[in-house]
Amino acid sequence: MSVPSHLLADSPPTICKLEIKPHFEALSKEEKRYAHHISRASFHGTRIILRQVSPESEAIYDLIIRAYGICGGDWAKLGRETGVSEQNVQYWKEYAAQFLGNLGNFKSFGDQKFVPRIPEAELGKLMSCNPETQRTYAKWSADIYSILPESKTLLGYPEDGHVSEYYPGSPTITKEEIARVHELTGKEFMPENTRLVKAAETQAGKEVTTFMLRIASAETTDPTKTFFFGEQSGRPVVTVPPLDGPIITAVGADHHHQMGQIVAECDKAAKASLNEKEKDMFKQYSKAFRTGSMEAHKEAQKIWIQDKNPKVECNIGFIETYRDPAGLRGEWEGFVAMVNVEQTKKFGELVEKAGEFIPRLPWGKEFEKDEFRKPDFTSLEVLSFCTSGIPAGINIPNYDDVRQNFGFKNVSLGNVLSAKAPNEPITFIKEQDLALFEALRGAAFEVQVGIHELLGHGTGKLLGIENGKFNFDKENPPISPVTGEKITTWYKAGETWGSVFASIAASYEECRAECVAMYLGGEKDLLEIFGFKDDTEKKADDVLYVEYLNMARAGLLALEFWDPKFGKWGQGHMQARFSILKTMLSAGPSFITLESSVADHDDVVISLNRDQIRSHGIPAIGKYLQKLHIYKSTADVAAGKKLYDEMTSVGEDMAKYREVVMRKKLPRKQFVQANTVMGDDGEVKLVEYEPTLDDLIKSYVERDV
Repeated sequence: MSVPSHLLADSPPTICKLEIKPHFEALSKEEKRYAHHISRASFHGTRIILRQVSPESEAIYDLIIRAYGICGGDWAKLGRETGVSEQNVQYWKEYAAQFLGNLGNFKSFGDQKFVPRIPEAELGKLMSCNPETQRTYAKWSADIYSILPESKTLLGYPEDGHVSEYYPGSPTITKEEIARVHELTGKEFMPENTRLVKAAETQAGKEVTTFMLRIASAETTDPTKTFFFGEQSGRPVVTVPPLDGPIITAVGADHHHQMGQIVAECDKAAKASLNEKEKDMFKQYSKAFRTGSMEAHKEAQKIWIQDKNPKVECNIGFIETYRDPAGLRGEWEGFVAMVNVEQTKKFGELVEKAGEFIPRLPWGKEFEKDEFRKPDFTSLEVLSFCTSGIPAGINIPNYDDVRQNFGFKNVSLGNVLSAKAPNEPITFIKEQDLALFEALRGAAFEVQVGIHELLGHGTGKLLGIENGKFNFDKENPPISPVTGEKITTWYKAGETWGSVFASIAASYEECRAECVAMYLGGEKDLLEIFGFKDDTEKKADDVLYVEYLNMARAGLLALEFWDPKFGKWGQGHMQARFSILKTMLSAGPSFITLESSVADHDDVVISLNRDQIRSHGIPAIGKYLQKLHIYKSTADVAAGKKLYDEMTSVGEDMAKYREVVMRKKLPRKQFVQANTVMGDDGEVKLVEYEPTLDDLIKSYVERDV
C-alpha cells in the first residue's frame, strides 16, 4: 500500500539555526568551561531519548552516523557509488535531518511516526556501502518503513496497540497493571527515571507474570541502600510483595553506560562551577545519575532554584512526562544557556509586579499559594538543548512539593522564539490581518509565554495534607466558586497532582497556563511591562488582538495532532489550544467564526471581532480557567477529567476542517545547534553549523554521542 502523506518525512524540512555566538563569546574562560561540561552531560543522554521513543530509533541513529562516517559527509558520492539517484539521496538526507531534529522516528510534537520518502530497496542499496550498515539495515528496515497496523504509527499505551518504549518489550502490559505497579512501588521509587518491563517466567513448572522496574543509574550498586542485593546478574534488586498477583522487581543500571558518561561530565561541571551553589547542585546531580536516586535529583532542583541570576543557566534530568501515556515517566533532557540581560529586565519587572496580577485571576486567596515565592525569570539564549523537541519557555521543577515549598524558575528561550524560516507562509489568517499578524506575532507570543510560565504554571495551591497536616481549614473548608458549595475533595497524604490526574495532567496543566495567559493578556499595565501602550508604535490592543488571533489559529492547527480513527490526541499543548479555540467559539455568535465559501473548506480563515475580546473573549476564557483551576486545586479528578474530555473532544463541526489543516500543514522547525570543543589547554571553542541538511547531520556526527 502507498504511504499516507502525513506519515512521510517532510520534504523539505524547515531548518533554523540557534544563534548563540555573541552570547557565548561574551563569557569568561571559566564560564565557557562550565557551560561546555553541562553541554556534554546533556548530549550524552541522546541515546536515552532514542530508547524512550521506539525500538528501532537507536539503530536508525547508528545508521545515520556510520553512513556519514563512511562517505565523509559526501552523500552525493555515496549515491553514485551505490547507484542511488540524487533525488533519493536527497530524500534520505531529509529523513535523517528530521530524525535527528526529533531524536527518533516519531515526531516530538504530535507523537506520529514518519517514514523515509526514499524507497525501501533504494535505501538498502545506499546502506550496502559497508557490511555493518548493511547488517543493521537488514535487521531494522521493516520497522523503519512499517505503517501497519495503523495504531503502531502513534505513541501511546501498548494495550491500545500503540508504541511506548517506557514499557519496552511489553505489548500486553495494561493500564491497570501500570497503575498498580506505581501504586505499590511509587513511595520507594519515584517513576521519572524508570522503565517498566512485563515478562512471563516459568517457576516450579508454572508460568507466572513478572514486572521489572528498570532504574536509570551508572552504578549497579546503590550506596543509599534503597536496594538490597539479590541473585539477578549481580545487580541490586528489591522485591516489593504486591497485595496479590505477580512479583515486581526494581533493578538499577538502566542506560548505565550513558549515565556513567553523564556522571563524569557532572563531576567536571562541579569542579568548573562558578559558585558554591552550582558546585553543590552538580554534586547532587552526579549522585542522582550515579545511584538512580530521584531524591538526590530533587535536592539538586532545590539548590538550582536558589542559584539566582546565574550567567550560565542550566537544568538536566528526566524532566517532562508528556510522552509516557501514563504521565509518570520522564524523558531525558538537558540544556545550558546564556542569559540575555536586556530581555530579562522585562521579565524581572513582571516578577516584581506578580503580586498585583495574581489577585485578578478568577479564584479566591483560599485557592492560591499562601506566599508567592518570586522566582528567577530570565530570557535565555540556548547553547545546547538535548531533547526531542526544544520548547519556547520552561517552568520547572515539576516536583509539587518543591514548587509549593521552595519555588520554581521560569525561562523564556529567546533564540528559539526568534528563529524563523525564510518565506514561511501564514495559513488561515484573513488577508486584511496578515500584515499586522506578521508584524506582531513575535511580540504577542513573547507576552503569552511570559504570562504562561510565570503566572500560569507559577500560581495555584494544591489543597490537601502536607507533612501530616491539612493546609486548609478542614472544619470550615473553602467555598468553590464553581459550585458555590464547600469543597469535598483534596489531596491525600502521598498524592501529587500528577498521580491523581495521571495521563491528562500534563496537557490539562498546559491548558490552565495558556488560559491564564489569555485571561491576563489584556491587562494594560501588564502589556506596558513589555513596552506596549496605546501610544507606542506597537499598540497594546493590537498585540492583544494578535495574541487571540494566534491562539485561535493554533487551536485550528491542532487538528493535525488529533487522530480521527483512534480519537487520540498526540500532543498535549495542541490539545489544550484546541479546547481554548472551542471556548472562544462558544463565547458568542459574533466573537469568532471560521469562514469558508467552498465545500472542502480550502479557503477557511479565522474571523475575530477585536471589539469583543474584553466583553466576550476574556470572560469566556475566565469561566473555563476557573473550572480548570478549582478542579486541580481540590484534586477533583472526576469533574476535571469530565470537563477536559468534553472540551477536547472533536465533533463533526470541527472535524470537517482537519483535511484542509493536513493539506496546508507546515513542517515543524528543526534546529541546528552549535557544539563546544575543549582543547588540551582547557580553552573551549564554539563550533557553529549552517541551517542545512548536511550541517544538521554533521553537528550530530561531531557531537560523538
